[in-house]
Amino acid sequence: MAKQKRKVPEVTEKKNKKLKKASAEGPLLGPEAVPSVDGASSKGGAVLRPVPDAELELSPEEQRVLERKLKKEQRKEERQRLREAGLAAHHPPARRSGAELALDYLCAWAQKHKNWRFQKTRQTWLLLHMYDRDKVPDEHFSTMLAYLEGLQGRARELTVQKAEALMRELDEEDPDPLLPGRVQRIRQVLQLLS
Repeated sequence: MAKQKRKVPEVTEKKNKKLKKASAEGPLLGPEAVPSVDGASSKGGAVLRPVPDAELELSPEEQRVLERKLKKEQRKEERQRLREAGLAAHHPPARRSGAELALDYLCAWAQKHKNWRFQKTRQTWLLLHMYDRDKVPDEHFSTMLAYLEGLQGRARELTVQKAEALMRELDEEDPDPLLPGRVQRIRQVLQLLS
């Protein structure tokens, strides 16, 4: 198999000059309202389309590259105008913690919401933290026990194994006055799943 020859630098330089010349002359894009199937524009505004230029002939790929560059410059200019006007860019709202998401998932399961669906990451978080009263409060633990009744397969087996291991570990150690709640939760899980 013969190797492909690289493009001659002269040809590439000519294309680059065309692109630079086109961007210096002004945008190749002009707003044109394009009706969609239902008669309205898809985004409610004008659609950008290439404006034909008699002396400038670019390949479709060159046009796409140039259009992307121009759109990027327009977005940059818009952000700059907003900054100058004193309007901060809209920051997305702060993300919710894993604990909040997992407890919301559990509550949605308990209320049998139509939009509830199984989420492995939420279930994993709940199974890892269900013995901690700070992370899964007492008012949610009864719901957690009901959720555990429907637990199936490997998750059920691992939960039982972990609870048994924690119980053995706690029996070997001196009882800690802060652990009775945790021991009680472990016993409830073992009684439910065994």
